[in-house]
Amino acid sequence: MILTPIPESELPESLARFDDSLSSESSRAVFRRIATVGNPARAPAGIAVKNHSESIDLITNFCIGHKPGAPRLDLSWDGTALRTETESYVLLHEVAHYQLAAPARRNVIEFGLGPGPETGDRARAERAALRFGFEREHEEALASLLGILWEAQLGHPALASFLDQNWLEGAGRPGTAAHFETVLAELTRGGFVTPAGQPTRNLRQSPD
Repeated sequence: MILTPIPESELPESLARFDDSLSSESSRAVFRRIATVGNPARAPAGIAVKNHSESIDLITNFCIGHKPGAPRLDLSWDGTALRTETESYVLLHEVAHYQLAAPARRNVIEFGLGPGPETGDRARAERAALRFGFEREHEEALASLLGILWEAQLGHPALASFLDQNWLEGAGRPGTAAHFETVLAELTRGGFVTPAGQPTRNLRQSPD
């Protein structure tokens, strides 16, 4: 959910402020991969179907289990399979969580992070939670940006997710840019994205 909606007429200025506040050309190049893909609106119906199919293809290529039905039926990730009746950007976010979860948590309900926005059986997800507070929020930030970069890679409307997930909140402030650059640097060090911001197929191997 966007904390502070940005009117369409003001979006170019906000994007420019964010770009100017970044400290390196490499960070700007990655940001521009996001900002120039699609538009701030979600894909129309016909394209959304294509994007969803491409997200399922990526899930299959990762050998991640999946099954029909919406996450609100029970869980987004039950430890073995993803529910697929949700938007493509949500599926790509879950792929990112799969990549970033410690090996022992890849087979845990909701990756041990507790219930997400679409989780139906919240009590079950809360009982399975293994990460809390800052650790959980930090992993969510990593998954957010990695999922957005998957959208950019696939030609999906990455900017819409960038806005929805509040990466542009406070555009132009040093802290906003620093947060983006810190998360991007960690994804790069971990081998989850290339220096150019292209996501890889890397899976985390280190324990929590």
